[in-house]
Amino acid sequence: MGGSLRVEVGESHKSCARENLIMLPPKVIVSPIDFSVHADDALKTAADLASRFGSELCLVHVVPALPRLPFGVSIFKEADYEQALHADAEKKLAQLVDEISQGGITAKYEVGTANDTAMEILRVAEHHHADLIVIATHGMTGWRQLAFGSVTEKVVRLGKLPVLVLRAKPESEAGGESVAPDSTASVK
Repeated sequence: MGGSLRVEVGESHKSCARENLIMLPPKVIVSPIDFSVHADDALKTAADLASRFGSELCLVHVVPALPRLPFGVSIFKEADYEQALHADAEKKLAQLVDEISQGGITAKYEVGTANDTAMEILRVAEHHHADLIVIATHGMTGWRQLAFGSVTEKVVRLGKLPVLVLRAKPESEAGGESVAPDSTASVK
């Protein structure tokens, strides 16, 4: 502990950096969690950074907002389903926070609800006064990337704080299987 991490920032982050440079250690690190292998690896990196710098770690999961259909039309109980998604996410996050806390790291979690996952991650990061977001890509390429977009790309593009991106190998290189991020990490 006690060291500093020197991060060069791009044009979009100049307003929050003096002389185009941010000095860390971060006080609060946000780690978005979607319970994938990639997010788990990013969480391990975020926890390692939190441990090294004595930072607080905030895990965030975003549940999709379900539209409420008129009572006479809906046979699906949207509110009940959304509550079940929240309860499941809270249970999983509480377990992760307990595991992380056993390592001496101060950790907490938040479950958000939104249709725009990236904007909700950024809202939570701002709410908790985060200094860094550690997030993984999922390695989608081609039509899948075009169709589904990239939460990570949007967080990097619209965020006003440093983002550490752990890149997953593209699905095309992994034979369509889900693979863990490679050791290449970049700070945007």
